[in-house]
Amino acid sequence: MTTFGLLPEGLRDRLPPQAQALASLVRILTDVCAGHGYERVAPPLVEYEASLPGNRRELLRFTDPVSQHTLAIRSDITGQVGRIAVTRLAGQARPLRLMYAGQVLRVRGDQLSPERERTQAGAELIGSDSPAAAAEVLAVAIEALGVAGVTGLSIDLTMPTLVADLAAAGWPLGTATLEQVQALLDGKDVGALKALGADEFVPLIAAAGPVDAALAALKQLDLPDAVLDRLDAIAALAAGLQGVAVTLDPTERHGFEYQTWLGFSLFGAGLMAEVGRGGAYRVAGGDGSEEPAIGFSLYVDGLVELGLGSEARQRVALPPGTPASVGVGLRGEGWITVAMLDEKASAADLGCSHVWNGSSVTAA
Repeated sequence: MTTFGLLPEGLRDRLPPQAQALASLVRILTDVCAGHGYERVAPPLVEYEASLPGNRRELLRFTDPVSQHTLAIRSDITGQVGRIAVTRLAGQARPLRLMYAGQVLRVRGDQLSPERERTQAGAELIGSDSPAAAAEVLAVAIEALGVAGVTGLSIDLTMPTLVADLAAAGWPLGTATLEQVQALLDGKDVGALKALGADEFVPLIAAAGPVDAALAALKQLDLPDAVLDRLDAIAALAAGLQGVAVTLDPTERHGFEYQTWLGFSLFGAGLMAEVGRGGAYRVAGGDGSEEPAIGFSLYVDGLVELGLGSEARQRVALPPGTPASVGVGLRGEGWITVAMLDEKASAADLGCSHVWNGSSVTAA
């Protein structure tokens, strides 16, 4: 059986006008980042497997016929930007503001996002993960999505290292390991936590919801000073997000395993899955050193499915013999011009709503 014209599961062709909408959205998102001082980098689609951080199970691998080393197609661009920051741009002043856009490939999709190939755009602030840096990054992400046309924005905040920090501060794990407690909190399993003697962590489950109520519930607990400072930072961060619904789930870790004090997911009206996520993390250097960073990644394909990114430009057909200067002038006015290669062509066949009649543009 021939497979000509068929694509592997989870992959697809982008056709007109969606392909143009995707390109337009990438331009819109990156233009907003550029307006805030973020400079674009373009890492390669393929790297040595050992150089790509993150979940190895997400990487599609193959052997390089030149070097005989294992290569992998990136499943995320964030780690590549971190690598560039600590190698090629190690001598640049911090904080370093970088942005990117490109394709990523996962071994498999999931129920909400079955696509294996995705378009990812984002920004990373390298050299700081302070509350001020977090506020900047979130503001840029919100502005970019707003300019792209996303409405009903909401943000779900999380504190990925909270449980480990509380265990280190002396909160009893009972007979459970830290990993078990984290997994049970992810599953909201109150009974299992109590059975293992990790009762003290149970109130964290109820301390999830609208950010003000969640913070108030957390501050009723016996928390170390460092965690209380973190809650104050989150409260200030949320207060600055005017017009955006903000929730807090302090123990959520799925997808935030590499984040530190703050993680966040971005959602919009009409979108089934998150439109982006980000947070604070550490960038590892080749000498074993680390530096703080914070950033976000946006998943552009969902915006295309929402109908965003289309450009309302009208098309005008130019009959054979139309001077080139006419096309130049019309395109300067915002028209899309399409040349009719012979007299048999029609404006309708070319997808044009208008035609040049020799002196002006008229409806086809």
